[in-house]
Amino acid sequence: MKHIINLYENISDTARNNSDCPHVVLPEEIFFIISIIGVLENLMVLLAVIKNKNLQSPMYFFICSLAISDMLGSLYKILENILIMFRNMGYLKPRGNFETTADDIIDSLFILSLLGSIFSLSMIAADRYLTIFHALQYHSIVTMRRVIVVLMVTWMGCMGSAITMVIFSHHIPTVITFTSLFPLMLVFILCLYVHMFLLARSHARKILTLPRANMKGAITLTILLGVFIFCWAPFVLHVLLMTFCPNNPYCACYMSLFQVNGMLIMCNAVIDPFIYAFRSPELRDAFKKMIFCSRYQ
Repeated sequence: MKHIINLYENISDTARNNSDCPHVVLPEEIFFIISIIGVLENLMVLLAVIKNKNLQSPMYFFICSLAISDMLGSLYKILENILIMFRNMGYLKPRGNFETTADDIIDSLFILSLLGSIFSLSMIAADRYLTIFHALQYHSIVTMRRVIVVLMVTWMGCMGSAITMVIFSHHIPTVITFTSLFPLMLVFILCLYVHMFLLARSHARKILTLPRANMKGAITLTILLGVFIFCWAPFVLHVLLMTFCPNNPYCACYMSLFQVNGMLIMCNAVIDPFIYAFRSPELRDAFKKMIFCSRYQ
């Protein structure tokens, strides 16, 4: 985000000197390559679900929602690199109207990526909960029509929120709202997990009779959630430190890893498709057919 980068540039020299931590700089080429890979991988996920009727189920639609979120995160970095390249070549006026507008749009993509990931993981968690503990009523509760409506409403809300957050990005309440969504998602999913655990203890025999795919989906969600936390939590912490203790030497030391934290976010978009393929034989077969140019049956 432009606001976050500007804040980093304004950290006092005293804080930097006291921290004794050099600013870690990563080559932009690495960001660009990883972002391209992230876009291509998640695009493959979307195409696999669109072309394969066996994958057109609520669970995979929610996975597509997460794939779109990851793809937006990668696209954000690609567009940012292109914008910087044009500015360095002299085609854009520094701090001009066009660059400012383009910057805001690109920042909106970044925030949209985080919001989309948060709500997509939450929807996958709710879907897994219903699959395990309301297996008999699942298909009547989670219909494709309801799934599409929920996804449309969710993404419209995320887009509106992303635009609003960019417009008011310099206000502390906006930063607090932005960062609070991360722990709120964790609390929601943790509550589902605790409830699932308590119900599992009282319905152990019933759960053993469930299809193996239902429990496998819950394990996949756990892996996805773990990767998401590992990749995004450092950046969220960075935003909080930037806002509330920018001049503290210890905070400045952590904030010297800004580009490393950004790289972790880019890696999340690359890792997720591998998790889908590793955990889902159907999706893995679809990938193989796409890579080897085989026709879908």
